[in-house]
Amino acid sequence: MSQQKTTTYDITGMTCAACANRIEKNLNKLNDVTANVNVTTEKATVTYDPQSTSETQITESIEKTGYGVSTEHTDLDIIGMTCAACSNRIEKVLNRMDGISNASINLTTESGAIDYNPNTVTVDDIISRIQQIGYDAQTKQDETQKASRKEQELKGKRFKLIISAILTVPLLLTMFVHLFGIPLPHIIMNPWFQFVFATPVQFIIGWQFYVGAYKNLKNKSANMDVLVALGTSAAYFYSIYEMIKWLIQPQITPHLYFETSAVLITLILLGKYLETRAKAQTTNALSQLVNLQAKEARIIRDNTTIMVPLNEVKVGDYLVIKPGEKIPVDGTIIKGTTSIDESMLTGESIPIEKNVNDTVIGATMNKHGSITIEATKIGKDTALSNIIQTVEAAQSSKAPIQRLADIISGYFVPIVVAIALLTFIFWITLVQPGEFEPALVAAIAVLVIACPCALGLATPTSIMVGTGKAAEHGILFKGGEHIERTHEIDTVVLDKTGTITNGQPVVTAFNGNSETLQLLASAENGSEHPLADAIVKHAVNNDIKLLEPEHFTSIPGRGISAIIHNRHILAGNQQLMTEYNIDTTEQIEQLQRYETAGHTAMFVAVDNQINGIIAVADTVKSNAREAIQALHDLGINVVMLTGDNERTAHAIAKQVNIDAVIAEVLPEEKAAKIAEIQQTNQHKVAMVGDGVNDAPALVQADIGIAIGTGTEVAIEAADVTILGGNLLLIPKAIKASKYTIRNIRQNLFWALGYNVAGIPIAALGLLAPWIAGAAMALSSVSVVTNALRLKRMKL
Repeated sequence: MSQQKTTTYDITGMTCAACANRIEKNLNKLNDVTANVNVTTEKATVTYDPQSTSETQITESIEKTGYGVSTEHTDLDIIGMTCAACSNRIEKVLNRMDGISNASINLTTESGAIDYNPNTVTVDDIISRIQQIGYDAQTKQDETQKASRKEQELKGKRFKLIISAILTVPLLLTMFVHLFGIPLPHIIMNPWFQFVFATPVQFIIGWQFYVGAYKNLKNKSANMDVLVALGTSAAYFYSIYEMIKWLIQPQITPHLYFETSAVLITLILLGKYLETRAKAQTTNALSQLVNLQAKEARIIRDNTTIMVPLNEVKVGDYLVIKPGEKIPVDGTIIKGTTSIDESMLTGESIPIEKNVNDTVIGATMNKHGSITIEATKIGKDTALSNIIQTVEAAQSSKAPIQRLADIISGYFVPIVVAIALLTFIFWITLVQPGEFEPALVAAIAVLVIACPCALGLATPTSIMVGTGKAAEHGILFKGGEHIERTHEIDTVVLDKTGTITNGQPVVTAFNGNSETLQLLASAENGSEHPLADAIVKHAVNNDIKLLEPEHFTSIPGRGISAIIHNRHILAGNQQLMTEYNIDTTEQIEQLQRYETAGHTAMFVAVDNQINGIIAVADTVKSNAREAIQALHDLGINVVMLTGDNERTAHAIAKQVNIDAVIAEVLPEEKAAKIAEIQQTNQHKVAMVGDGVNDAPALVQADIGIAIGTGTEVAIEAADVTILGGNLLLIPKAIKASKYTIRNIRQNLFWALGYNVAGIPIAALGLLAPWIAGAAMALSSVSVVTNALRLKRMKL
């Protein structure tokens, strides 16, 4: 009988005892499960038989009931991985651990992202389990610490490579005797001489391969270390056998392969060194973002200006920034005017004028004026930190296209060992019966030409470079799956206000008296709509005093209703007027003229009588037409989705050459409209909006693209955020996705093709082991080098 286990889960979404009862009832339906759910503590205590029911089934039962299971997240730096088989092994082991809901291990970044139940497992438990299977882990270091560790690691690999090369060169000379018959000093061919040089390479320099192979075999898995240890040991110990024969019978000529084992290890070390250097370049984008941060800040304390380290700045502090200095933290200007270069954030090189009360963003460059700011966001809350976190998450995530490579890598090494064994049997029984040496050479070639590393690096390296390059342009992909899906988009749906237009409308006409304007502006003062802001500003600019409404109601998709000094004010569209039985016959023609001209026009009624019409226009962004043309050039349909009326929407669409218009849509209807487009001919749809009232539509779309304003770079509902509101970044995001996916496919093709072609060639005896080793060592380098070409992609 198996042992029962008890686990506690933190439940989210419960509101009453009925919720707890539903969860408890459904959990108790599972095999051998006894559950107790407490609505007060919001916890479920579950006793279960692990052989009958898994933690995943328990979690799924809770989620299917309509509630959530709270988990915590940790990011770890993983140490000791050498190939894709290592990352796959760690990932599988962690995903089988109790309490871990998801573990994703990235070979390229040498990191792990783990979601876990803190009631069941701790971070120390996770690290301990990783150590048990032969690797090491630590909580994620900052980029500076990580770069220092990587530099030390690279120095260590370089030192080993140099020593290995020095010891291998004399052995390499023996190949010239074998291949070309070039006469060399007799001592070079002496078995003792070769033994002395080969042994340190095999067991000191190459000891890392034995350690890695032992740890993996001990845990019933196999990685590249197993292949290298097997191949080089076969060559080395066969040479020892031949050397012993020579010692017994000095007259015979021994067939030594000391040079083969030493050259293989040196070439593999060379490949790993070059691979590590190339991989370091894939993280440049993240390092550059980190380096953008100012190191110090000039702060006002006790009426004195002093320089302090950045980590000493607190929210509410006053900071002085002089021309040519970086802005240390996010803040608001309280004194002075300037122009600020925000190209690090938006990719836009033209400096932006800033005045008192304007927001400024940390790490941007103050170009001209001296300003004083009040710190509003520091540390991890700043816009730059949000960007870094988004890029880091994207680079650490896995794209779905990687699944094939992961599956193949999981079975790769055992299959290669089996093929090598079959190759040996084939040669010794059929090709050259009874001849041990050629059979061994062919088997060694098979072992060392196979490389799971190239497969494992094919996808993550491209994702890292692609997302990093996109971030340099102000495009933030939230994960590998999003950069993969974006290239499939065939329809882009754009919100109008704040996306196609600047979102800063102004009043263009008002045919009413000053009293009506006063009542209208006073009513609109309670609204957060951009049109309301334009009306209020227009009234203030005309020296009209605003009144305090006794009652205010916003009517989504129609307008507003308010009561001011016992007078009822309505402002909105024809539908609102109809609802209140207000006759608009005389004014309708004037309103339609405004709308046809591309203005948003509203009736203004006071005490159920039309008192005027107000027209508001929002200017189209200067690059909107160019961006939409760029989307058309990519073969993408463009649709405008807006709550505005048909005439105004079509007028705006005509200005920017949009294909189709869906107008008069309420905010809550936008998601349904996106679903309709998706169902029509199975379109892949990207929705572009401001991430606030467009959130449901952003989630519904295949790809949600949020317009970030700089300070709001982490839009939760979106898959992609473009910074600064530049619409040209939309086609650039799609291009970045297309280039990255093409690069991944190239990598996978060459990695798979290399192994598919190389193994049979080696099995046929057409490759010397040292050539096979060189090919294996350079295959990973070629994949990483190809990924680095994305740094030059033109968006």
